[in-house]
Amino acid sequence: MEHQQDEARLAWLALALTPGMGPTRISRVMQRLKSPERLFTATLTELEIFGMTAAAAQFCFEGRARAAALAEAAKIAEHNALYLTPEDDDYPGGLLEIYDPPPVLWVRGNTKLLNKPGIAVVGTRQPTPYGAGMAEMLSRDLARRGLVIMSGMARGVDTCAHKGALEAGGQTVAVWGTGIDVIYPKENKKLAEQIVTSGGVIVSEFPIGTFPAPQNFPIRNRTLSGMSIGVLVVEAAEYSGTRITARCALEQGRDVYAVPGNATNKNSWGPNTLIKQGAKLTATWEDVWEDLPSQVRIELEDAMGASESKPNEPASLFPEGAAGSVELTAHEKLVLAELRQDDPIQLDELIERLEAKMASPEIFTALFELELSGRIRQMPGKNYLRTFGR
Repeated sequence: MEHQQDEARLAWLALALTPGMGPTRISRVMQRLKSPERLFTATLTELEIFGMTAAAAQFCFEGRARAAALAEAAKIAEHNALYLTPEDDDYPGGLLEIYDPPPVLWVRGNTKLLNKPGIAVVGTRQPTPYGAGMAEMLSRDLARRGLVIMSGMARGVDTCAHKGALEAGGQTVAVWGTGIDVIYPKENKKLAEQIVTSGGVIVSEFPIGTFPAPQNFPIRNRTLSGMSIGVLVVEAAEYSGTRITARCALEQGRDVYAVPGNATNKNSWGPNTLIKQGAKLTATWEDVWEDLPSQVRIELEDAMGASESKPNEPASLFPEGAAGSVELTAHEKLVLAELRQDDPIQLDELIERLEAKMASPEIFTALFELELSGRIRQMPGKNYLRTFGR
């Protein structure tokens, strides 16, 4: 029986590696085969009758598909990874509900996470400080309450989402448009390892060694939205991959949330348009929480336990025990009141605004203390921003 199961799983992998076989065609062939392992014993004519192209049928009949699957399985083992098929218990249940679920998922990390309720956080690769801050804050707050944060680990909003989840001690899933051995972008190598070592998981529907081809990412986006119970959009231009993810989410019956933005900023076009079209306007974690299915909310509340803060309590501006919980001085309060989260202020302008109330050295001291406590951050050119939820 175990051998039969291994052959069945190998058959899914073999079809995924067969040229000319996409998810929809593979699903149709598997339904007609009835037993996946029969792929390796069927005649050439039967394979064509089952819906395979002549070239694909020949590839399987000659044993090349099985050989490719065995070679790929060996590579997967070398990378301390595994692969999941739609017949495996850990395969994401959400993907089984969409039109074209991936026939195989290559996975590194905690596969049990793939069936926990999660929110996909997506957005531009070039966010404003406001967009980056919102993505990190919302991901941190939602992860703290037990939701899995899912994203694509791209530059910008994706990276902020994963970091926010990790900072909260939460769990995060990275869905890649490359092979699980090809880190993209390269500067996220440390982040990828943090995700796995912290109990998260990296997922791809592309074989080992797949490079970051542009056509892979729209495919990845439908997997990301399909795995989630909802998609949160944080900044996206008019023509962007984020729009594809949001459209996939709507087609898959997933909830769509959007963070409103400055109407004059091109990155606000995506979320603002989605809000006009019916997406839930999202400013805090409560906006997502109150829209969750009742059963999901109950499960998350039970998991948090009595020692955690209740979901209906107002969110604390600062994490418990953080430096930010220290009482501000009068000078620090004056400086902080002048700073915004979405619009940096240059030092000279700040001094000019406060010159009637404070001397320059007092402003410098207040800025230093506020930055040290994580309440503000300095941008290039001596520009200062108020941070989010810190």
